[in-house]
Amino acid sequence: MSYTHTERVRFGDLDAMRHLNNVVFLRYFETARIAYLREIVPAHDPANPERDEFGLIFAECHINYRSPVVFDEVVDVKCSIGNVKRSSFRVEFEMRVGSRLVAEGYGVLVGFDYTAEQASPLPDALRETLQAEAASESGAAAQAG
Repeated sequence: MSYTHTERVRFGDLDAMRHLNNVVFLRYFETARIAYLREIVPAHDPANPERDEFGLIFAECHINYRSPVVFDEVVDVKCSIGNVKRSSFRVEFEMRVGSRLVAEGYGVLVGFDYTAEQASPLPDALRETLQAEAASESGAAAQAG
């Protein structure tokens, strides 16, 4: 299952050229990513990671800007789980205004122990949930193709 989050471009989201500021693309992805993870892992509380059974840090982000976005357009941010490893996983994203692709990329999240302040493997239950989510997405993509 993939997840879609929708944002309407506010005037304050624009840069001097009146296009969606490149940093705001990342903010939209962050909002969508957090909502998506809370959907598939309801116990996850990114605002209080030290109280969670597991911690995550956002370690890496790649984004390809494909088309400018302007004031008042509606941006759909589709997220899905990509590669899942022992200590990290990818959240893939695609942003569209209608059928127009405006950006795509991914973020890497790494398991983190906030008490010990060090990287840690993903808990088995979390890794299994993420792998099942990734498998369901790749199965849906195969059926659509």
